[in-house]
Amino acid sequence: MKYVLYALPAVAFVILAAFFMFSLIRPAPETLPSALVDKPAPELVLPPLDGSTTGFGPKDLKSGHVTVINVWASWCIPCRAEAPALAALSKKTGIALFGLVYEDSRSKARAFLNEVGNPFSRIGFDSDGRAAIEWGVYGVPETFIVDGKGIVRERFVGPITDDTLHNDILPAIARAGA
Repeated sequence: MKYVLYALPAVAFVILAAFFMFSLIRPAPETLPSALVDKPAPELVLPPLDGSTTGFGPKDLKSGHVTVINVWASWCIPCRAEAPALAALSKKTGIALFGLVYEDSRSKARAFLNEVGNPFSRIGFDSDGRAAIEWGVYGVPETFIVDGKGIVRERFVGPITDDTLHNDILPAIARAGA
């Protein structure tokens, strides 16, 4: 009986260590695959953010060029951090950069764009988050690469930095355009 009491902590330690090891080797949440990858983009027509922008829909995503859709909100701190990378991306030729405003107000989203700059050629407004559900968004920022036929080719979770722009986003755009 005495040996069982001594062995019990060791067994508990092994079980706990196995649990932590499994947690470390499991993929991070941002690497979870999207159910939309290699499938058509949702058939949603998004209204424009305001009178100075244009919304977008399925026809715009099937226009023959690669489209990058960035899901963002004015209350999102990482969205503010990715603004310079999005500005650089907007200068690339052969792609369209669309914004999807997620669970925000029109006035706050416009103030955000006035402050950080507007890299988007079209901006869809999703005040209640229903469009984001269709896209499979579970947080902002998220970015989707859609080929010229309206098929989602890649999804990236988190802010776009200079590194992710050059190492992940631009190569994904090139693959989607091929």
